[in-house]
Amino acid sequence: MTDRAWFDAAKGDIPQWAASMPKDADGTTIDWDWVRSLDLAHGVGTIPESTPRSIHDALKADYATRERLESIIAQCNSAFMTDFDRLIGSYRLPRALAYANRRLNDNINTMLHLGEQQHLWAVSRERRGRATIAVLKPYSGSGPSNDDQGMLDLSGEAGGASAGNTAAENSDVKFPTTVALDDIQDRTEAILDARAKRRKAQRFQKRAGDAAMARANLSGATSPGGAALPGGAAASGNAIGHHPKPDWRDAYLPGRDVDAVMGIDIETTGIDPARDYIIDVGFEFMNMASPRPAGEPETYAYEQGYYAAGDAYGQSRLAFGVPPENAALGNALIAKLTGIDVRGRSSEAGYRLFDEWPQAQAGLLARLTQQPYVAHNATFEHSWFMLNVAGYAESYRAGRITIIDTLPMSRQWDPGAVPTNEHPYGDNTLDAYAKRQGALDSAHNERHLGLEDSHIMLVAMKHHLAALKAQGKGPWGPAGRSGVGGKSCRSR
Repeated sequence: MTDRAWFDAAKGDIPQWAASMPKDADGTTIDWDWVRSLDLAHGVGTIPESTPRSIHDALKADYATRERLESIIAQCNSAFMTDFDRLIGSYRLPRALAYANRRLNDNINTMLHLGEQQHLWAVSRERRGRATIAVLKPYSGSGPSNDDQGMLDLSGEAGGASAGNTAAENSDVKFPTTVALDDIQDRTEAILDARAKRRKAQRFQKRAGDAAMARANLSGATSPGGAALPGGAAASGNAIGHHPKPDWRDAYLPGRDVDAVMGIDIETTGIDPARDYIIDVGFEFMNMASPRPAGEPETYAYEQGYYAAGDAYGQSRLAFGVPPENAALGNALIAKLTGIDVRGRSSEAGYRLFDEWPQAQAGLLARLTQQPYVAHNATFEHSWFMLNVAGYAESYRAGRITIIDTLPMSRQWDPGAVPTNEHPYGDNTLDAYAKRQGALDSAHNERHLGLEDSHIMLVAMKHHLAALKAQGKGPWGPAGRSGVGGKSCRSR
């Protein structure tokens, strides 16, 4: 277990957060005394007895705790980034809450599987809107229905005990389905939908207010020469019929002076940084304009033998583990996608957990701050670093981190990313972008490993920038930016 002193220090920040963030992401007043009472280091989940009612009640309690925790975590980024008076000095409290929430989520998944083994319910994992949720259905006599979980042995047979074994010590005894399921269904979909609707309403009110102010302000009126009101400029297209509209991701586009960058990609056990774990990190460096540094090794052996290091240097591949409870459950989806089987990545097998390894976090942060870092759909990596890397949020807010994203490069500057019925904004996956830019041939696909994906991303970016410069487009076009570009926080 990680050093408990870190969690005590995080709780010491509660007064700062309470002064700046009285309500959570769902508009509910936060009970900071409840947060202070949580044992973040040793777990906030409930360990049930073996009876159906105990399993039901423990699962219900854990769902309620997770909802309270996640609604607080979801509001922390906004509160921290808009704390212009700097009342909040550190982001360690949200990281500590996310740490506890990941273990809580493991406990929930363990109990879901336990209920299947006890024939209390069947579990199906279903994509619902913005989330994949666990749907409980009455047991029908079939085996466990979940392909992505369900590797946990809770039978109690001789040969070794596993987490949660006490609830199924006699494998010959199967409880009938006597528990109600309606009050222990995963409410994630409904919660996220409600938040999205509130945000949409808030954006509508803001736009309406801005429009009213513009109409009332003579300086915002249409001039005699026909100049439009602010906000109507369109982005320049790069091909006939391909004129992407401005997008918030455009802030992550590189400038015409970009050169030395670090490409990075992470692989995780899921898509939620407050529930899942980082298991693979790959990064390397590449100069977009200047020569490759002298003295760097000339070759590097990627997993794919047909990859050539080329201009890349400083390659690194980092492997991390998961808690025993998560490893015991398995993750067939991630194993199929990446080739990483978390059943062999338990901390008991010697793998260090990223969120328990301060030295690994410090080493990564040092690299993230020394030059712009590049990722494809960089907001994904950013969200994970916020809740996993000590000091990242503070460095980002202070303007010491610059982020460049190749996804808007593909969307805005790649003529091949034309909209289709299947891809209304164009096919802008890393696989498609790398193939269009000559970084990946059509016979092979994106590998879904951190280092290999970082490599094809940087090669594609360099090819793309060279073509844009020759054409006088992209950063060298009328709407291009000077400097390195990218997204970074500026002092106010």
